[in-house]
Amino acid sequence: MKQMKRMMTALCLPLGAFLFLASCTTMPPKYTQPAAPVPTVWPNGPSYRAETAGAVQKPVSEIAWRDFFVAEKLQKVIELALANNRDLRVAALNIEKMRAMYQIQRAELFPSVNAAGNWIKQRVPAGISGTGQSMTVEQYSVNLGISSWELDFFGRIRSLKDRALEQYLATEQARRNTQIALVAEVANTYLTLAADRELLKLAQDTLTAQETTYRLIHRRLEVGASSELELRQAQTRVDAARVDIARYSGIVAQDENALTLLVGSSVPDDLLPMELVMGTTLKDIPPGLPSEVLQSRPDILQAENQLKGANANIGVARAAFFPRISLSSNLGTISTELSGLFKSGSNTWTFAPQIVLPIFDAGSNLANLRAAKIDREIAVAQYEKAIQGAFREVADALAQRGTVGNQLAAQQSLVDATSESYRLSDARYKRGIESYLSVLDAQRSLYVVQQGLIAVRLSRLTNLVTLYKVLGGGANE
Repeated sequence: MKQMKRMMTALCLPLGAFLFLASCTTMPPKYTQPAAPVPTVWPNGPSYRAETAGAVQKPVSEIAWRDFFVAEKLQKVIELALANNRDLRVAALNIEKMRAMYQIQRAELFPSVNAAGNWIKQRVPAGISGTGQSMTVEQYSVNLGISSWELDFFGRIRSLKDRALEQYLATEQARRNTQIALVAEVANTYLTLAADRELLKLAQDTLTAQETTYRLIHRRLEVGASSELELRQAQTRVDAARVDIARYSGIVAQDENALTLLVGSSVPDDLLPMELVMGTTLKDIPPGLPSEVLQSRPDILQAENQLKGANANIGVARAAFFPRISLSSNLGTISTELSGLFKSGSNTWTFAPQIVLPIFDAGSNLANLRAAKIDREIAVAQYEKAIQGAFREVADALAQRGTVGNQLAAQQSLVDATSESYRLSDARYKRGIESYLSVLDAQRSLYVVQQGLIAVRLSRLTNLVTLYKVLGGGANE
């Protein structure tokens, strides 16, 4: 045991010295974050409205999804999606993979120390034994050593480690981006299902009303108070409502299938929405400043991690112009007998440093350096494009938010006016003042504007979801 301790001490002293020397320098250029190629404020004008007085006054990235999606049923559906969605599962597994790759790359900074034991038994023929007689030779050995450890004098391995770290961080941001996109997609699909179910109910209610009108006109025809034309006109509205019921039934089924795919499992019926509910489903949110959004959106952070990784890769390419020094060493004991392994005089050692100096490579290293610099410029362009795309998405969502409120108010007023028009037309028809054609036209107009109101309400809610997504929402709880 004392012999082994001396071996470990003899190995660790030069090892510590080399570890100190190996931390001398690095080659990548100093990273500087590119300036954002977008304005410092959001667009303004008649299509944009001022901040909502009652909005949550904190960055959207700090708003947990539970605080934004306040409907209890919707929260439970999102929980199911976060637990079962396969895309999110793949993103999480990619993080684990990149973490392992980073750990592998980081381990190359340190030497691998291995212990080995050997036993050799060999017959030596008389012709080569040196004694003129054949013999059997036995040899026992125990070794402790370092196998081809590169001393990172010029930062090549550290640059590779930094690149692997940025790739790992980029993968984490990709997972965050996938989660935010999933939450938003589930919410939008849920709201679309609610709207289509409401449209289906509207068609069913319309069919019920049209069938009542058809029976009334049929009775009037029997007593000579209505014409065959009026009966056929009423029948067209009944059949049109039946067509819409069949169409919306299919659309609702497709919406449910889409929600099931996003969630990754079947959604219980008691969690499915029956209609759109305004005011108690989602909260309004402030847009904040562009700088806040650009610093919190995971896709932009991912692009910056990739840019930093490309910057570190330049250090790898630069280090290729300098010598690579590696060290192999071995300490051990050897004996022809097992009992003599650790006796005095059985020590063996080897120390084999190696230096490789690039002299002529036909321009390969220079080309690799140029390629690394071009990769960084590409990463800069992709980073700037991600910022510009994010700015555009937020600006578009803000433009819709600034106008959809007025559109909703106008559509509601149109529904009220059309409903009153239909009531008056129906009353005048029953008094014999107007023909059924005016009632039919008023019914058709009312049905269309009611459908339009549902569409605008859906647009209002999906706009809030889009704002939450593009502003970098989705903080974990």
